[in-house]
Amino acid sequence: MQLTNQKRLAARILGCGVHRVWVHPDFTDQVASAVQTEDIREFIEEGWIKAKPVKGTSRVRARQRLEQRRKGRQKGQGSRTGSSNARNPRKQRWMKTIRAQRRILKDFREEGTISPNQYRRYYLKSKGGSYRSIAHMRSQMEIEGVKFKGGEN
Repeated sequence: MQLTNQKRLAARILGCGVHRVWVHPDFTDQVASAVQTEDIREFIEEGWIKAKPVKGTSRVRARQRLEQRRKGRQKGQGSRTGSSNARNPRKQRWMKTIRAQRRILKDFREEGTISPNQYRRYYLKSKGGSYRSIAHMRSQMEIEGVKFKGGEN
């Protein structure tokens, strides 16, 4: 039996698509005999006709993947999209290193490890990119004869 017209009417009443209309299999004969909208409304009230729930995309797998990524997994060469600069921008790297170096230089100047003249010299050198890291800067300072407190040199 054909329920095309009945499903169309039910879809309009329920405010959903035709494919979401569900008709109870035991009452298909009664529903097929319905011609008017009033009959369809009655069947909806009786529960013979219902709207199926909207199907969504499950986020379970996405959440699991995110959890693994937070642990550092699934970040290999095949998973990467975007250049290395897009993933970890050069500017961000530079800001991280230069700010750390400047902070250390400021501390050295305040505690008297280096004089203001030396501070200016090392500040400009770090600005020019002479030092890869704080450790590199300290080793260069030691070579040039700066004595650090708590050190054995």
